[in-house]
Amino acid sequence: MQSQRVLVTGGAGFIGSNLANHLAETNDVIALDDGYLGTPDNLDDEVEFVEASVVDDDLPSDVDVLFHLAALSSQKMHEEEPQRGARVNVEGFVNAVEQVRREGCDTVVYASTSSIYGDRTEPSPEDMPIEAGSGYEASKLARERYAEYFANRYEMTAAGMRFFSVYQGYGGSEEHKGEFANIIAQFADDLANGRPPVIYGDGSHTRDFTHVSDIVRGLELAADHRLTGIYNLGTGESYAANTVVEMLNDELGTDIEPEHVENPIDEDMFVHDTMADATKMHEATGWEPEIEFEEGIRRVCAQYEGQ
Repeated sequence: MQSQRVLVTGGAGFIGSNLANHLAETNDVIALDDGYLGTPDNLDDEVEFVEASVVDDDLPSDVDVLFHLAALSSQKMHEEEPQRGARVNVEGFVNAVEQVRREGCDTVVYASTSSIYGDRTEPSPEDMPIEAGSGYEASKLARERYAEYFANRYEMTAAGMRFFSVYQGYGGSEEHKGEFANIIAQFADDLANGRPPVIYGDGSHTRDFTHVSDIVRGLELAADHRLTGIYNLGTGESYAANTVVEMLNDELGTDIEPEHVENPIDEDMFVHDTMADATKMHEATGWEPEIEFEEGIRRVCAQYEGQ
């Protein structure tokens, strides 16, 4: 993508800031964020920062491409404030898309979620049966339906990206998320500072961990190829929480046992296993993950060298 005017909502957050900084190398980028899970400290000087909410009027809408990443991005947030979750995730999406559409933008790429696949030890394709098991998942499914409406009614391109477990580590822009950061970042920081990482249950639950740089490439490719529909972004490999701790201990040169605690998440809401089938995205754009998990672990731990 080059010489485009781009709006990234949630643009000062973890994934959003990585995307905004990358695109700003060759584009005019505006990062819009309300500061809930983002900070302008994550952004390079080339990115224009606007502090606002996606439910506001008068968003910066004279753009060529909208990357809509703003969301209340966890089940916990939605269980605590379901009305706010729907307002931000659903109304905020419709509001942002409608404002840019009126100004002539016809390319939208937005964040959905892989959580709706539930427990899967096999790769999850986009066309498998799904249902909303939480308010968070319901809000993302509603977002997908509204995107379908915009595509059908106004002939916009609208690509919904179902991210799998995205990580970077506290050496990037993930630290600001705190308790909502990926477990890799949290576990690495605990081990590097002599603390036992806390694992829910027996630690056998698995995730398809996808490095944020691969997510950023996928988002850009979705816009470049003017995709419409739903696409997975994940590696097709999964690792257990216990394995993550072992690999981090090896990389950091530590030997700290994790602390296993009773899972505070209801059994019917806890996703035990995830794994992506990214065939559709690969066939549409050639995308495939470039960061092997071992390399990703090295990148996460690099900030602690010499500590």
